[in-house]
Amino acid sequence: MKNDKSFSMIAEVSGEINEIINKMPVPNRVAVLPTKNLVLFPGVMLPILTGKSTTSKYIKKAEKSGEIIGVICQLNDVDEPERGDIASKGVYARVIKCLEMPGGFMTCIVQALSKLSVISCERVQDVLWCSCEKEPERTSYKDDIEFKQACSDLKKVALKYIKSDDDLPDESTMAVETLKDDVTLVNYLACNNPFSIKDKLEMLSKNDLKERLFMLLKFYDRELQLIAIRNNIREKTHDELNQQQRKYFLQQQIKNLQAEMGNQDSSPEKQKLLVKAEQKKWPEEIEELFYDELDKLDQINPQSSDYNVQLSYLQTLVDLPWGEYTPKDINIQRAEKILNRDHYAMEKAKERILEYIAVLSLKENPQAPILCLYGPPGVGKTSLGKSIADALKRKYVRVSLGGLHDEAEIRGHRRTYIGAMPGRIIKGMQKAGSSNPVFILDEIDKVTQNTHNGDPSSALLEVLDPEQNKAFHDNYLDCDYDLSRVMFIATANELNTIPKPLLDRMEVIELSGYITEEKIEIAKRHFVPKEKENVGLAGTGVTFTKQALEYIIEKYTRESGVRQLEKQINKALRKLAFSLAKNNELPVERIKPADVECLLGKAPFNRDIYQGNNYAGVVTGLAWTSVGGEILFIETSLSKGKGSKLTLTGNLGDVMKESAVLALEYVKSHYKSLGIDYRIFDHWNIHIHVPEGATPKDGPSAGITIATSLASALTQRKVRKNTAMTGEITLRGKVLPVGGIKEKILAAKRAGITDIMMCQDNRKDVEDIPEVYRKGLTFHYVENVQDVWNFALLDEKVDNALTFEIEEEEEKK
Repeated sequence: MKNDKSFSMIAEVSGEINEIINKMPVPNRVAVLPTKNLVLFPGVMLPILTGKSTTSKYIKKAEKSGEIIGVICQLNDVDEPERGDIASKGVYARVIKCLEMPGGFMTCIVQALSKLSVISCERVQDVLWCSCEKEPERTSYKDDIEFKQACSDLKKVALKYIKSDDDLPDESTMAVETLKDDVTLVNYLACNNPFSIKDKLEMLSKNDLKERLFMLLKFYDRELQLIAIRNNIREKTHDELNQQQRKYFLQQQIKNLQAEMGNQDSSPEKQKLLVKAEQKKWPEEIEELFYDELDKLDQINPQSSDYNVQLSYLQTLVDLPWGEYTPKDINIQRAEKILNRDHYAMEKAKERILEYIAVLSLKENPQAPILCLYGPPGVGKTSLGKSIADALKRKYVRVSLGGLHDEAEIRGHRRTYIGAMPGRIIKGMQKAGSSNPVFILDEIDKVTQNTHNGDPSSALLEVLDPEQNKAFHDNYLDCDYDLSRVMFIATANELNTIPKPLLDRMEVIELSGYITEEKIEIAKRHFVPKEKENVGLAGTGVTFTKQALEYIIEKYTRESGVRQLEKQINKALRKLAFSLAKNNELPVERIKPADVECLLGKAPFNRDIYQGNNYAGVVTGLAWTSVGGEILFIETSLSKGKGSKLTLTGNLGDVMKESAVLALEYVKSHYKSLGIDYRIFDHWNIHIHVPEGATPKDGPSAGITIATSLASALTQRKVRKNTAMTGEITLRGKVLPVGGIKEKILAAKRAGITDIMMCQDNRKDVEDIPEVYRKGLTFHYVENVQDVWNFALLDEKVDNALTFEIEEEEEKK
């Protein structure tokens, strides 16, 4: 709890108040209002600011009930003080008024009563309670001339102090002059003096008011001496400052005389700026701006902080590559070779880059594309940008936008702010040294939006708009810079976090996850040679068999990219390097699947395998995850009960739950075509479960899988062997297309699936996948759920099929 730091506090001036305070009965146990940097004295009334605490609530309650509380100063700065954290002396007080303040704070006006001495403390429901006893004070000095004269001197000394201290307001003088009662004067000044808490507690400990008075005079005398010393120091400092100003004016006059004599000597900084400026190919308006700002530099004192601000601005202007471009060096064959050398697969992205290079070879200055490489982590989005720069023979700049929350990071700060600097775009151009680099905007999907510092994603709109970026305005430069020939390449893991206007300005190229075959090739071409070099095995004959690499991919990684695969290869080679360094021999040179477990330990992952069709209600679905495709088992079981009850388990999301409800309603409405007794729904409960309950699952693509699972469970018919399916359904039974087809197909192939069912509209997605990955799979395209059932459900029933017997009593009903 804190008090207002101004000197003008509220005080009682009546002489009769002290008699009332001394005779007033007080309790021997009170709730404590702890204060920080405030010692309250008897008879003084003042406001205390309280925070959001349980004590504040109790104080408000005490206001209404008139309950007497204790006000005791804290010795230690803690939020919940105990006995050792508060002083041994304090005052009883009554809460006069509580006022609500902004921010949830409260100001309590309290009237201090008599002094108290703390005996013990305990905390009850977050409120500190103290057992205490009243300490009487001697306050009557009617015929004491010495006391009267000392009080008069105290008022004069206090007024002198107030006038000497510039930090105290003039209202403080009026507050002291209005105090007529000597007892109130002493306690009021003791409470509101500039002394330390230790000094105030020492004064409060005195039970004789006369002793407190003389102690107060001694402290005021000390403070007045300190003020005199401080004023003396200020006068000396002021004289030294005037001397510096005089010296500066004399230097300026000398410079003017030298200029008239024709032998003016510029500063070394200015000479360097002029040399750089002569080599610049900047526009006429920028050149004029530069020399105008350079003239201002001569008018600023080199010792001033403004001099460095102006110098930094001029250095930024001359360091920017105005009109400087990397020479065009176009060779499509070489570019294609570089892209294929650095990255395996990624055909769509490579094709788009080669198209731009082709246009660049036919046209002098074509509009640079603004690409967004979108895909899961670890697929090579950022490294592809570096390869593009190598293929184009251009400078490469990368800026990470992850966690960016300030618009000024993009547009720069205005020079009026202390520590102003250009934005990251201009800094990147300065670093590149060319006006046509390949500029990577990494993690653009992780830019914070709509903060109190502006909207950085909106600032990027100007950067990535070809119609606007030819005159990009940075607040620090306060002039336009041409970004139209910069090739911007953004990278993102998710598109739904990128604002639509920003996404609309970019050409999105999806880099989907690698399949196992692609990962094997990447490991053989890139990771194994690279990691052998990193661990010092480059000169050895250590190799991985194809089966060993596949075993690592399937059993030790679960990702769409290849980042973890690289780490696992590095780990295996480190084990071999350790053995070579220790025993001077390699335990194995040709690493096979049997050797992998010895090097990497037990495999943490297992791929799902098709489980057969021996059970009714168990259907294989296909799912897309951030680490690739997976097969998904939908299980439906029936149990006798009251019916009309659908239980869903397996950590399902809202969309997947809605798909289950849709599927059940469709099955109910088509019970005749399935040969189901409709009374089953009134006497059997239905339970749908998706295994691996710890993994959250959501999305609409399991619609036809759930519908087939329900139909199989209610008819006890087998599901066609080695069949998987994916597709969303509507209430009318129409099958809708879904995404992630490539990943799902690869997952099905790994699990031993031979037949895949999906929407007719997904045919185009399948045809985009290379034939080598579709080999061994048969695709069945459907338009409605009936088509799914006609193929997936066999006439043969499962072994030990359930018999749905309806009780005779229910038949009579």
